[in-house]
Amino acid sequence: MRTGIKQISLVVVVAALATGCASAERKLGRGLNNLSEPMRLGEFQRSFEQSYLWDGPDSAYGEGALNGIGRTVGRTFVGLFEVLTFPIPSDPYIKPVKPVYPDSYVPGIIDTSSVKTDTSLGFDRTEVAPMFPGSRFKIFE
Repeated sequence: MRTGIKQISLVVVVAALATGCASAERKLGRGLNNLSEPMRLGEFQRSFEQSYLWDGPDSAYGEGALNGIGRTVGRTFVGLFEVLTFPIPSDPYIKPVKPVYPDSYVPGIIDTSSVKTDTSLGFDRTEVAPMFPGSRFKIFE
Protein backbone atom coordinates (compact mmCIF):
# COMPACT_ATOMS: atom_id res chain seq x y z
CA MET A 1 0.00 0.00 0.00
CA ARG A 2 2.75 2.43 0.93
CA THR A 3 4.68 1.57 -2.22
CA GLY A 4 1.67 2.41 -4.38
CA ILE A 5 1.28 5.81 -2.73
CA LYS A 6 4.97 6.57 -3.27
CA GLN A 7 4.79 5.59 -6.92
CA ILE A 8 1.64 7.59 -7.53
CA SER A 9 3.10 10.66 -5.82
CA LEU A 10 6.29 10.30 -7.87
CA VAL A 11 4.26 10.14 -11.11
CA VAL A 12 2.25 13.21 -10.07
CA VAL A 13 5.40 15.21 -9.26
CA VAL A 14 7.09 14.22 -12.53
CA ALA A 15 3.95 15.09 -14.51
CA ALA A 16 3.69 18.47 -12.77
CA LEU A 17 7.33 19.28 -13.50
CA ALA A 18 7.13 18.07 -17.10
CA THR A 19 4.11 20.16 -18.03
CA GLY A 20 5.57 23.58 -17.33
CA CYS A 21 3.71 26.58 -15.95
CA ALA A 22 2.76 28.42 -19.13
CA SER A 23 0.72 25.67 -20.73
CA ALA A 24 -1.10 24.88 -17.48
CA GLU A 25 -1.96 28.55 -16.94
CA ARG A 26 -3.14 28.90 -20.53
CA LYS A 27 -5.27 25.76 -20.26
CA LEU A 28 -6.79 26.89 -16.94
CA GLY A 29 -7.62 30.31 -18.41
CA ARG A 30 -9.15 28.69 -21.48
CA GLY A 31 -11.19 26.40 -19.26
CA LEU A 32 -12.46 29.26 -17.11
CA ASN A 33 -13.43 31.23 -20.23
CA ASN A 34 -15.30 28.24 -21.61
CA LEU A 35 -16.88 27.53 -18.24
CA SER A 36 -18.38 31.02 -18.15
CA GLU A 37 -20.15 30.51 -21.48
CA PRO A 38 -23.68 30.04 -19.99
CA MET A 39 -23.41 33.49 -18.40
CA ARG A 40 -22.05 35.15 -21.55
CA LEU A 41 -24.22 33.30 -24.10
CA GLY A 42 -21.81 34.22 -26.89
CA GLU A 43 -22.20 30.91 -28.76
CA PHE A 44 -25.99 31.08 -28.49
CA GLN A 45 -26.20 34.65 -29.80
CA ARG A 46 -23.70 33.97 -32.59
CA SER A 47 -25.49 30.79 -33.73
CA PHE A 48 -28.84 32.57 -33.65
CA GLU A 49 -27.44 35.55 -35.60
CA GLN A 50 -25.64 33.41 -38.19
CA SER A 51 -28.71 31.24 -38.73
CA TYR A 52 -30.80 34.37 -39.24
CA LEU A 53 -28.33 35.86 -41.72
CA TRP A 54 -27.69 32.73 -43.78
CA ASP A 55 -30.94 30.77 -43.54
CA GLY A 56 -33.53 33.46 -42.82
CA PRO A 57 -35.71 34.36 -39.86
CA ASP A 58 -37.75 31.15 -40.03
CA SER A 59 -34.83 28.90 -39.16
CA ALA A 60 -33.26 31.31 -36.66
CA TYR A 61 -35.83 30.62 -33.94
CA GLY A 62 -35.64 26.85 -34.33
CA GLU A 63 -32.40 25.68 -35.81
CA GLY A 64 -30.32 28.65 -34.67
CA ALA A 65 -31.54 28.48 -31.08
CA LEU A 66 -31.04 24.71 -30.80
CA ASN A 67 -27.61 24.92 -32.39
CA GLY A 68 -26.69 27.72 -29.99
CA ILE A 69 -27.86 25.76 -26.95
CA GLY A 70 -25.88 22.74 -28.07
CA ARG A 71 -22.72 24.76 -28.66
CA THR A 72 -23.14 26.52 -25.31
CA VAL A 73 -23.51 23.22 -23.43
CA GLY A 74 -20.57 21.71 -25.33
CA ARG A 75 -18.28 24.65 -24.61
CA THR A 76 -19.29 24.56 -20.93
CA PHE A 77 -18.46 20.87 -20.53
CA VAL A 78 -15.16 21.29 -22.37
CA GLY A 79 -14.38 24.18 -20.02
CA LEU A 80 -15.15 22.03 -16.99
CA PHE A 81 -12.93 19.27 -18.35
CA GLU A 82 -10.08 21.71 -19.02
CA VAL A 83 -10.35 23.21 -15.51
CA LEU A 84 -10.24 19.75 -13.93
CA THR A 85 -7.30 18.56 -16.05
CA PHE A 86 -5.30 21.77 -16.41
CA PRO A 87 -1.97 20.34 -15.12
CA ILE A 88 -1.97 17.79 -17.96
CA PRO A 89 -0.84 19.42 -21.22
CA SER A 90 -3.07 19.12 -24.28
CA ASP A 91 -4.11 21.02 -27.37
CA PRO A 92 -7.33 23.08 -27.30
CA TYR A 93 -10.40 20.91 -27.71
CA ILE A 94 -12.57 23.62 -29.28
CA LYS A 95 -11.61 25.95 -32.10
CA PRO A 96 -11.64 28.98 -31.90
CA VAL A 97 -9.78 29.07 -28.62
CA LYS A 98 -10.89 32.61 -27.73
CA PRO A 99 -14.45 33.33 -26.60
CA VAL A 100 -16.99 33.73 -29.38
CA TYR A 101 -19.07 36.89 -29.72
CA PRO A 102 -21.79 37.74 -32.23
CA ASP A 103 -20.57 39.60 -35.30
CA SER A 104 -22.66 42.62 -34.32
CA TYR A 105 -20.81 43.01 -30.98
CA VAL A 106 -17.25 44.19 -30.46
CA PRO A 107 -16.04 43.60 -26.89
CA GLY A 108 -14.21 46.39 -25.17
CA ILE A 109 -12.91 47.31 -21.78
CA ILE A 110 -14.90 49.25 -19.20
CA ASP A 111 -14.01 52.92 -19.18
CA THR A 112 -13.14 53.50 -15.52
CA SER A 113 -10.38 55.28 -13.68
CA SER A 114 -8.91 51.98 -12.50
CA VAL A 115 -8.28 50.93 -16.11
CA LYS A 116 -7.38 54.29 -17.63
CA THR A 117 -5.22 55.79 -14.92
CA ASP A 118 -3.73 58.52 -17.10
CA THR A 119 -7.04 60.44 -17.24
CA SER A 120 -6.74 61.37 -13.56
CA LEU A 121 -3.39 63.01 -14.33
CA GLY A 122 -4.91 65.16 -17.05
CA PHE A 123 -3.69 63.08 -19.99
CA ASP A 124 -6.51 62.04 -22.25
CA ARG A 125 -6.33 60.21 -25.59
CA THR A 126 -2.87 60.59 -27.12
CA GLU A 127 -2.05 64.21 -26.36
CA VAL A 128 1.26 64.72 -24.57
CA ALA A 129 0.46 67.78 -22.45
CA PRO A 130 -3.15 68.91 -22.93
CA MET A 131 -3.09 71.07 -19.79
CA PHE A 132 -0.62 73.53 -21.37
CA PRO A 133 -2.08 76.07 -23.82
CA GLY A 134 -0.81 75.65 -27.37
CA SER A 135 0.26 72.05 -26.87
CA ARG A 136 -1.04 70.30 -29.96
CA PHE A 137 1.67 67.69 -30.31
CA LYS A 138 0.31 64.13 -30.33
CA ILE A 139 2.27 60.91 -29.99
CA PHE A 140 0.34 58.71 -32.41
CA GLU A 141 -0.81 60.35 -35.62
